[in-house]
Amino acid sequence: MSEMPTIQQLENFIYYGEVKNFTLAAKKANITQSAFSAQIKKLEEIVGVKLISRSKRGSDFTKAGEEFYRQINEWLEHLHSIVYDVQSMSKNIMTNLHVGVLRSFGDVLMNQHVAHFQKNNENIRIDVYDMEENNLLAALRNEQIDIASIYGIEPFLMEEYERICFCRDKFVYYAPLLLQEDKLISVHEIIQSDFVGYPNEYSVNQVFQKYFLEHGKLPHIVARLATPYAMIHYCKDNEAGALLPKRLLKALGINNGWRELAQELVLEECLIYKKNNPKYKSLQIYIEYILSVNNN
Repeated sequence: MSEMPTIQQLENFIYYGEVKNFTLAAKKANITQSAFSAQIKKLEEIVGVKLISRSKRGSDFTKAGEEFYRQINEWLEHLHSIVYDVQSMSKNIMTNLHVGVLRSFGDVLMNQHVAHFQKNNENIRIDVYDMEENNLLAALRNEQIDIASIYGIEPFLMEEYERICFCRDKFVYYAPLLLQEDKLISVHEIIQSDFVGYPNEYSVNQVFQKYFLEHGKLPHIVARLATPYAMIHYCKDNEAGALLPKRLLKALGINNGWRELAQELVLEECLIYKKNNPKYKSLQIYIEYILSVNNN
């Protein structure tokens, strides 16, 4: 059998592909630049094809190098997944799934999910992290979390990620000190009172602005709060209202003090995860559970 590349050589090649710079790639590999260059040169000798073109202006993949990078990247991720699965089977290893949720949505709905896995899936532990959308997506890209639950406000276009919509969240107007009649409430009525919104940088806040402008004008923002819990407490103590997911209020046992919107506001909530995550099998168990809960 002809000589095959080592895992180290292939991983170093992947490091180069991530930064397209020998110095930076050597730092990522934690070896000297000369040692890194020697590894890449040996890889090209084994493959028999020039993978990286070099010049005084820098370096870059050749056409063959681009294709080799794509396939090797997929293969290595699959190899990591196989190793992880075998280790989990033989050692009964606990899988920690790092789940990110929107701070503007609230994680109260995660409590039942965490409890379910504690009771029914002893080898899977759910760790929940709440943050806003931009930080959530950055954490997903940096592999600080395994899966994110977000509203499908903007399309997530990266090919290596999967996007599954699992529910449609219907928003209602929560204002316990203002509402008297149990009927649909219009935008025109909402903007007559003080409104509690999210910080400007929150994507859901931008959705609210668009909603109000399409049906009238912006309400007077009396406070901007980071979580739905803070909004609920504020509205309980002050004559102000907020738009909140009906599902969240129901989960908190709040069945009064809110009204359905005459002009509906519905957002899709989605799960986003990296396709080649080594915890793929555990992720699928989690996803199937979330889908089953929301389909009931």
